Amino acid sequence: MHKIDDMDVRILGQLQRDGTLSIDSLAERVHLSRNACWRRMKNLEERGFIRERVAILDAEAAGCGLSVFIFVRTANHDPDWLGKFRAAVSGFPEIVGVYRTSGDLDYILRARVSGVKAYDRLYQRLIAKVPLSDVSASFVMEEIKETTSIPLSEMVGGAG
Repeated sequence: MHKIDDMDVRILGQLQRDGTLSIDSLAERVHLSRNACWRRMKNLEERGFIRERVAILDAEAAGCGLSVFIFVRTANHDPDWLGKFRAAVSGFPEIVGVYRTSGDLDYILRARVSGVKAYDRLYQRLIAKVPLSDVSASFVMEEIKETTSIPLSEMVGGAG
Protein backbone atom coordinates (compact mmCIF):
# COMPACT_ATOMS: atom_id res chain seq x y z
CA MET A 1 0.00 0.00 0.00
CA HIS A 2 1.53 3.31 -1.13
CA LYS A 3 0.73 6.51 0.72
CA ILE A 4 0.29 9.64 -1.33
CA ASP A 5 -0.55 13.17 -0.25
CA ASP A 6 -2.36 16.14 -1.78
CA MET A 7 0.86 17.59 -3.24
CA ASP A 8 1.70 14.31 -4.98
CA VAL A 9 -1.83 14.22 -6.39
CA ARG A 10 -1.42 17.77 -7.71
CA ILE A 11 1.90 16.85 -9.34
CA LEU A 12 0.42 13.73 -10.92
CA GLY A 13 -2.61 15.67 -12.12
CA GLN A 14 -0.45 18.26 -13.86
CA LEU A 15 1.73 15.57 -15.45
CA GLN A 16 -1.32 13.69 -16.72
CA ARG A 17 -2.41 16.87 -18.48
CA ASP A 18 1.07 17.63 -19.88
CA GLY A 19 3.99 15.25 -19.48
CA THR A 20 6.34 17.71 -21.19
CA LEU A 21 6.26 20.25 -18.36
CA SER A 22 9.68 21.35 -17.21
CA ILE A 23 10.43 21.02 -13.50
CA ASP A 24 10.27 24.81 -13.21
CA SER A 25 6.83 24.99 -14.83
CA LEU A 26 5.53 22.04 -12.82
CA ALA A 27 6.82 23.52 -9.55
CA GLU A 28 5.16 26.84 -10.36
CA ARG A 29 1.83 25.20 -11.16
CA VAL A 30 1.75 23.19 -7.91
CA HIS A 31 3.22 26.02 -5.79
CA LEU A 32 6.34 24.18 -4.69
CA SER A 33 10.07 24.92 -4.90
CA ARG A 34 11.92 23.51 -7.89
CA ASN A 35 14.05 21.12 -5.79
CA ALA A 36 11.14 19.86 -3.69
CA CYS A 37 9.09 19.28 -6.84
CA TRP A 38 11.95 17.40 -8.50
CA ARG A 39 12.43 15.17 -5.41
CA ARG A 40 8.72 14.39 -5.26
CA MET A 41 8.54 13.61 -8.97
CA LYS A 42 11.59 11.30 -8.75
CA ASN A 43 10.03 9.59 -5.72
CA LEU A 44 6.77 9.08 -7.62
CA GLU A 45 8.73 7.54 -10.51
CA GLU A 46 10.70 5.24 -8.18
CA ARG A 47 7.49 4.12 -6.45
CA GLY A 48 5.89 3.26 -9.79
CA PHE A 49 3.22 5.95 -9.91
CA ILE A 50 4.80 7.44 -13.04
CA ARG A 51 5.41 4.55 -15.42
CA GLU A 52 6.42 6.50 -18.54
CA ARG A 53 5.93 9.77 -20.38
CA VAL A 54 4.62 9.62 -23.92
CA ALA A 55 3.16 11.75 -26.69
CA ILE A 56 -0.50 11.08 -27.45
CA LEU A 57 -0.98 11.08 -31.21
CA ASP A 58 -4.06 11.92 -33.20
CA ALA A 59 -5.13 8.54 -34.62
CA GLU A 60 -6.88 10.06 -37.63
CA ALA A 61 -3.83 12.12 -38.58
CA ALA A 62 -1.65 9.00 -38.14
CA GLY A 63 -3.84 7.03 -40.57
CA CYS A 64 -5.45 4.81 -37.93
CA GLY A 65 -8.80 6.51 -37.57
CA LEU A 66 -10.94 3.41 -37.09
CA SER A 67 -11.11 2.06 -33.56
CA VAL A 68 -12.26 -1.56 -33.29
CA PHE A 69 -13.24 -3.65 -30.29
CA ILE A 70 -12.60 -7.32 -30.97
CA PHE A 71 -14.43 -9.86 -28.80
CA VAL A 72 -12.80 -13.25 -28.42
CA ARG A 73 -14.06 -16.52 -27.01
CA THR A 74 -11.83 -19.55 -26.81
CA ALA A 75 -12.39 -23.16 -25.87
CA ASN A 76 -8.76 -23.53 -24.87
CA HIS A 77 -7.33 -22.05 -21.67
CA ASP A 78 -4.14 -24.06 -21.20
CA PRO A 79 -0.74 -22.38 -20.69
CA ASP A 80 0.55 -23.29 -24.17
CA TRP A 81 -2.44 -21.68 -25.87
CA LEU A 82 -2.17 -18.62 -23.62
CA GLY A 83 1.50 -18.25 -24.52
CA LYS A 84 0.68 -18.37 -28.24
CA PHE A 85 -2.16 -15.90 -27.77
CA ARG A 86 0.00 -13.45 -25.80
CA ALA A 87 2.76 -13.68 -28.40
CA ALA A 88 0.30 -13.20 -31.25
CA VAL A 89 -1.51 -10.14 -29.87
CA SER A 90 1.76 -8.60 -28.65
CA GLY A 91 3.16 -8.87 -32.17
CA PHE A 92 0.47 -6.79 -33.85
CA PRO A 93 1.09 -3.04 -33.55
CA GLU A 94 -2.54 -2.42 -34.56
CA ILE A 95 -3.71 -4.06 -31.32
CA VAL A 96 -3.40 -1.32 -28.71
CA GLY A 97 -5.14 -3.05 -25.80
CA VAL A 98 -5.80 -6.62 -24.69
CA TYR A 99 -7.96 -7.49 -21.70
CA ARG A 100 -8.87 -10.87 -20.17
CA THR A 101 -12.40 -10.52 -18.86
CA SER A 102 -14.98 -12.26 -16.73
CA GLY A 103 -18.40 -13.21 -18.08
CA ASP A 104 -19.32 -14.48 -21.54
CA LEU A 105 -16.23 -13.15 -23.29
CA ASP A 106 -12.71 -14.38 -22.63
CA TYR A 107 -10.82 -11.43 -24.12
CA ILE A 108 -11.52 -7.97 -25.47
CA LEU A 109 -8.97 -6.47 -27.82
CA ARG A 110 -8.84 -2.88 -28.97
CA ALA A 111 -7.28 -2.13 -32.33
CA ARG A 112 -6.55 1.00 -34.35
CA VAL A 113 -6.65 0.55 -38.12
CA SER A 114 -7.13 2.65 -41.23
CA GLY A 115 -10.45 1.07 -42.19
CA VAL A 116 -12.54 -2.09 -42.49
CA LYS A 117 -10.18 -3.70 -45.04
CA ALA A 118 -7.25 -3.16 -42.70
CA TYR A 119 -9.27 -4.73 -39.89
CA ASP A 120 -9.99 -7.76 -42.09
CA ARG A 121 -6.26 -8.17 -42.79
CA LEU A 122 -5.59 -7.99 -39.03
CA TYR A 123 -8.34 -10.54 -38.36
CA GLN A 124 -6.93 -12.95 -40.97
CA ARG A 125 -3.42 -12.67 -39.51
CA LEU A 126 -4.72 -13.15 -35.95
CA ILE A 127 -6.72 -16.31 -36.64
CA ALA A 128 -3.76 -17.74 -38.58
CA LYS A 129 -1.55 -17.38 -35.49
CA VAL A 130 -3.78 -18.78 -32.76
CA PRO A 131 -6.94 -20.92 -32.72
CA LEU A 132 -10.00 -18.99 -31.49
CA SER A 133 -13.53 -20.35 -30.96
CA ASP A 134 -15.41 -17.18 -31.77
CA VAL A 135 -14.31 -13.73 -32.88
CA SER A 136 -16.59 -10.75 -33.43
CA ALA A 137 -15.93 -7.06 -33.73
CA SER A 138 -17.62 -3.73 -33.20
CA PHE A 139 -16.46 -0.65 -35.06
CA VAL A 140 -16.51 2.60 -33.11
CA MET A 141 -18.80 5.09 -34.83
CA GLU A 142 -18.09 7.99 -32.46
CA GLU A 143 -15.60 8.42 -29.64
CA ILE A 144 -17.53 10.28 -26.99
CA LYS A 145 -14.85 10.09 -24.32
CA GLU A 146 -11.34 8.71 -24.42
CA THR A 147 -8.62 9.61 -21.95
CA THR A 148 -5.34 8.28 -20.66
CA SER A 149 -5.85 10.01 -17.31
CA ILE A 150 -6.70 7.97 -14.25
CA PRO A 151 -8.87 9.45 -11.47
CA LEU A 152 -6.70 10.77 -8.66
CA SER A 153 -9.40 11.66 -6.12
CA GLU A 154 -9.25 8.19 -4.53
CA MET A 155 -5.47 8.22 -4.10
CA VAL A 156 -4.94 10.56 -1.14
CA GLY A 157 -3.83 8.45 1.78
CA GLY A 158 -4.92 5.30 -0.07
CA ALA A 159 -3.49 2.53 -2.14
CA GLY A 160 -1.50 3.02 -5.29
